[in-house]
Amino acid sequence: MTEHPLKPETKARLEGVSTATLTTALFKRGLRNQYLQEVGPVSPKGRNMVGPAFTLRYIPAREDLNPLSVFQDPEHPQRAAIERCPAGAVMAIDSRGDARAASAGSILVSRLMVRGVAGVVTDGGFRDSPEIGRLEIPAYHQRPSAPTNLTLHQAIDMDLPIACGGVAVFPGDILVGDDEGVVVLPAQLADELAEEAVEMTAFEDFVTEEVIKGRSIIGLYPATQEQTKTDFAAWRRKHGR
Repeated sequence: MTEHPLKPETKARLEGVSTATLTTALFKRGLRNQYLQEVGPVSPKGRNMVGPAFTLRYIPAREDLNPLSVFQDPEHPQRAAIERCPAGAVMAIDSRGDARAASAGSILVSRLMVRGVAGVVTDGGFRDSPEIGRLEIPAYHQRPSAPTNLTLHQAIDMDLPIACGGVAVFPGDILVGDDEGVVVLPAQLADELAEEAVEMTAFEDFVTEEVIKGRSIIGLYPATQEQTKTDFAAWRRKHGR
């Protein structure tokens, strides 16, 4: 699925940083369009989703090729993808940003959860969203959608580059989701992005504490005053960060 396997230490770092911080780190590298648009959590989990992307692509349904009977084929791309998405991966679904028909429902998402998949993301919608929201697996979509995917979507292929939420997602890219949304990290940059995001998070936690105490952001954020750097170093020693 990828030539850049996700290192355990990188995964642990990404589990403790926000998508907002990661978008800033990406922006520094010239990557401006890595945050999925119009996609949010079905229900907040209070923890991060992290895993390499396994992709599924829909195209507009054509009625003569997409009756309910297609699901009788065990190799139907949607059903096959549910069974082939690796444990620890995140299934990313290209639904063309169209939430009028569901990308999946609670049974398929439950199957992903039981198989150890790290999360599921679509730029369309899910049916059975209340049930999906109660599952342990993180799930992200545009909005609830009751009609079956067959009414508008036709699953066509998997494990290939897709578009999701206006972002290019390549198999093996690292998807990170928090209670705001989902960001896509190019696999070859994941290690350095995770390290930088941890450093940025420590500094921003320090800044937040100082601002709450009443300190001005001038010279603090960004750290243009030497005193800020001295204070931050002391804060890190105190907090072991």
